[in-house]
Amino acid sequence: MSARGMQQNNIAETLIGAAVVVVAIAFLAFGYMRTGSGSLSGYEVNAKLAKVDGLSVGTDVRLSGIKIGTVTALTLDPKNYLVTVHMNIRDDVKLPTDSSVLVTQAGFLGGQYLSITPGGDDKMMTAGAFFESAQGSIDVMNLVGRFATGANTSNQPPAPKPKAPDPGDGP
Repeated sequence: MSARGMQQNNIAETLIGAAVVVVAIAFLAFGYMRTGSGSLSGYEVNAKLAKVDGLSVGTDVRLSGIKIGTVTALTLDPKNYLVTVHMNIRDDVKLPTDSSVLVTQAGFLGGQYLSITPGGDDKMMTAGAFFESAQGSIDVMNLVGRFATGANTSNQPPAPKPKAPDPGDGP
């Protein structure tokens, strides 16, 4: 093969490689913009929860099913073993001070997220505020296991079985 043919071959390979890199960058940018992974400008609110199974930094914070923020940090208090969940909420969303938050799941097999239920107070939460009402995650697999095995989940003894009617008792 001549030197000129090899040079044309190298140019073609370089152009194809550059096109692949451009397409890969375009996909990454699209995914980044589409998932809202960019930095949120907003204010921080917090909640203290006993269990945060399935939550991590970047987990969605939703109100009425719409993403309004993300979890920015999870810190454990070594004194009371509660987890402080730090959330960044969009500036255009104002939350009443009596709003509540709970860890919930998107469907039976979906991922966890924080769901906010707005309250009715006229005062709004400010940066650094804590939710007064917060419910941690529920161990769904434990509940399913208890239901499936028919385990007695209360601390009460089982109810006595009703007596069968005596055949000698007639009308």
